[in-house]
Amino acid sequence: MKRAAGILLPVFSLPSKHGIGCFSKEAYSFIDWLSGAGQSYWQILPLCPTSFGDSPYQSFSTFAGNPYFIDPDAFVSKGWLTERECIDANFGLDDFYVKYDKLYQKRFHLLKKAFERSNIADSEEYRCFVSENAGWLDNYSLFMAVKEHFGGASWDTWDDDIRFREEKAIERYSSELSDEIEFQRFMQYEFHVQWDALKAFANSRGIKIIGDIPIYVAYDSADVWANRNLFRLNSDGIPTAVAGCPPDGFSETGQLWGNPLYDWDIHRRDGYKWWIERIRASFELYDTVRIDHFRGFDSFYAIPYGAETAVSGNWEKGPGIELFKAVESALGQRDFIAEDLGFITDSVKKLVEDCGFPNMKVLEFAFDSRDTGSRSEYLPHNYASNCVAYTGTHDNQTIMSWFRNISSDEQRTAREYLHDFCTPSYRLNESFIALLMRSCADTVIIPIQDYLGLDDSSRINIPSTIGKNWQWRLESSQLTDRLQQKILKMAQLFSRDK
Repeated sequence: MKRAAGILLPVFSLPSKHGIGCFSKEAYSFIDWLSGAGQSYWQILPLCPTSFGDSPYQSFSTFAGNPYFIDPDAFVSKGWLTERECIDANFGLDDFYVKYDKLYQKRFHLLKKAFERSNIADSEEYRCFVSENAGWLDNYSLFMAVKEHFGGASWDTWDDDIRFREEKAIERYSSELSDEIEFQRFMQYEFHVQWDALKAFANSRGIKIIGDIPIYVAYDSADVWANRNLFRLNSDGIPTAVAGCPPDGFSETGQLWGNPLYDWDIHRRDGYKWWIERIRASFELYDTVRIDHFRGFDSFYAIPYGAETAVSGNWEKGPGIELFKAVESALGQRDFIAEDLGFITDSVKKLVEDCGFPNMKVLEFAFDSRDTGSRSEYLPHNYASNCVAYTGTHDNQTIMSWFRNISSDEQRTAREYLHDFCTPSYRLNESFIALLMRSCADTVIIPIQDYLGLDDSSRINIPSTIGKNWQWRLESSQLTDRLQQKILKMAQLFSRDK
C-alpha cells in the first residue's frame, strides 16, 4: 500500500433522508468531499444483510447485500415508486441514529411495491445477474423466503424436511414461495447495481474502498443452512462448539460470540473452495479487504456449545498459510489488511509476515497501563511501514472519549509521548491524528468522528453488547469545507494526499 490516508465511515452512518445511510446522492457527495480532502481510501463495514442485533458481523449471508442500503429515490426516477410513497413510509426520521425497528417494519414493504411494478423478469441484465450468481443467490433467496414463511424463525426450528434440505422439500418451497424468492433476487440485483455504480464513481475520483470480511458467519444464515458439512455441527445441525475470545485484562469471562466454527479438515480436503468463492465475492465489492480476527486462521478459540461464558474454551489450530496460498493460487495477489488485534502470539506474527499483509496498529492501545507487555507495538515510533494505523476502530471509543476516560497516569503518559502539555483536552484529537499521520505507517485511517472531535454518543459499537450499536449517523452539515481543507492540509503536510 502506498503512503496514503483515508476515513472510516460505515455506509449506514451516511446522511440520507431515508432513515439510514444508503447508496443515495449523499453517498456520492461524501465521496466528492473525501476526494477534495486528499484522501485515498474510504473504509466501510460489511455490506451484508443484518440479523439479530443489527450487527454487520452477524448476517443472513456473507455473499448477499443489505437491502436497507438500496436508495428508494432510484425507483422514483424509474417510475416504480412515488415521492409521496417514500415520504409516507416514515423510516424514523432521526438525523442522529438509525431506527432499525422502523426500517424493518417499513423498508421491505416499500421495496416490494417497487418490485411489483418493475417487470424485472423482462430485464436481460437481471436474468444475467441471476444466472451468474446462481450458487449463493439461489440458496440465499430460498433461505429468506422460507424464513419469512416460518415467521422469521431460525432455520434450526423449521420443519425437518426443509431444515435438512430434502430434495422434495426444496422443490415444493421453491414453487410455493416463488414470488418471495423472486423479490429477494430483485433486492440483491438492485443492491449490486447501485453499489457497483457508487464504487465505480469512487474509483473515478481516486478513492479506493476498504471493506471488511468477518472471519465467522452467523449460525442462522444461508451459509450454514446450505453448507452444514463445512461447519462443526452434530447430526441435528446444532453446533458442537462456538467462537469467542478467552478471558483477558479487559474481560474476566472472555467474549462469547456464538458463531459456529469451521470444520477445517473438510475445507482443506476440497481445496478451500468455499473460502475462495467468498473472497472472490468480497473483491467484487471492495478494492482492499480487511480480514477480521486474522489470528483465528492461525489458532482459534473453541467454546463448548451451551456454555454461558468463554471461560471453558480452548485453543485449536487453524488452517494457517495453506488457506492464503490456495486463495492466491486461485485469485492472484490481492490487497488485504490483517486485523491482528488482541492477544497475538509469535505464530500469529509469523503468519502475518509470511502472508505479507499489512497489519493494524491502534493508537488507543498504546497507553493502556493494563497491557504493558504489548503496548509498545502500538506506539508510532515502533511501527513498520507495512501497516495501517488507526486512532481507533468501529469497536473503540472515539479518541476524545477515550482520553477523558483513561487514568490520569495514562493521560500524562500520552501527553509526554505527544510532547504536548498545553493543548486543551478538547482539541487533542488533532494532536493524536497528526501523530499517526507523521508516522512511517504506509496508510492511516481515521474515523470521521475523531476528525470531528466527537464523544461516545457517536460510537459505532461496544463489543459484547446489543441494543445501542450500529446506529450513529453523520449529518450533512458536519462535512464542512473548513473541515475538508483542514484534512487536506494535514494530508499534504505529511505527504499522504493522493
